[in-house]
Amino acid sequence: MSMSQTDHDLPRLTVILPVRNEERFIRQTLTAILLQEYPHDRLEIIVADGQSEDRTAAIVSEIAKTDDRIKLLDNPGRSSSTARALGVEHATGDIITFVDGHTHIDNDQLLRHTAILMREKQVSVLSRPQFLDTPDNNLFQRAVSHARKNPLGHGLDSTIYSSQEAYVDPSSSGASYRREIFAEVGNYDTRFGACEDVELNFRLAQAGYRSYTSPQLAVYYHPRDSFRKLFQQLCRYGVGRFRLARKHPSSLSLGTLVPVVFVLVLLALAVSSFFSATALELLGWLVGLYVAVTILFSVGIAARHEGKMFPFLPPIFWTIHIALGWGFLSELVRSVVGRGVSFKK
Repeated sequence: MSMSQTDHDLPRLTVILPVRNEERFIRQTLTAILLQEYPHDRLEIIVADGQSEDRTAAIVSEIAKTDDRIKLLDNPGRSSSTARALGVEHATGDIITFVDGHTHIDNDQLLRHTAILMREKQVSVLSRPQFLDTPDNNLFQRAVSHARKNPLGHGLDSTIYSSQEAYVDPSSSGASYRREIFAEVGNYDTRFGACEDVELNFRLAQAGYRSYTSPQLAVYYHPRDSFRKLFQQLCRYGVGRFRLARKHPSSLSLGTLVPVVFVLVLLALAVSSFFSATALELLGWLVGLYVAVTILFSVGIAARHEGKMFPFLPPIFWTIHIALGWGFLSELVRSVVGRGVSFKK
């Protein structure tokens, strides 16, 4: 990539951080953004705080007193989607990029690369790898990272864990945008509690936008550090995937349906097994086959990377699949009984 673009040529850029209860990481993330090699007068940082119950807002306010590029906004909606939408409404940059509050940025060129790649590749959307390999990951988090990068733990059509340099569909990993695209396709849909970024990117793909991804844009997210938190995260994703499919039926993919069908069949066989020996036998075969497959994949991951993470890997896969399916099905049930989010126009 040519680095000939001078500071004078760089566009105004807004970084939006949708945050809630991020006191553990927000100082580190903000510091990495403030240390970016980007013209001071062309950088704006908007932190949209979802009424955090910890010291997140206090930490941001403290840092903002020393740097006038930071703006702290109150997000009464509390969700990531309302934070993103609020940030877009207040952004003044020609380019808008999003960074979560628990992001590790390992270089000071991310924003410069963002501006230059968008110009050189002639795109209005940039995707980026969002790896889970942060330096302070513990053994469980390292296992989560490897499981999520594996085809068994993540969709094959996603580029979010890919290191490729290529033009791609923006749907799975768009993260930086020219400001004008929001005027064309609209802001984030605040009815989403998760997957609001995927929904916006799906609309961009439908509108004919293409994206470019590059390892020069990579950032790193801190994985969840317990089975409970991982389940909650993936359950939210499952809910978001149902809402996405309800609003955009054509977005429904095989990768989305597999964990849903799996959980549905498990539940059906489990209930039926109380009345049928055949159902009980089928349940045993299904669970046995599934466990064997996850163990086989886990052995492969542990052999290639770190043997001592093996005990965590099978139950991590189980957590991912069951949470995604459960979240999707729970939102389906809520919609059937009239308690789900409506997308009627």
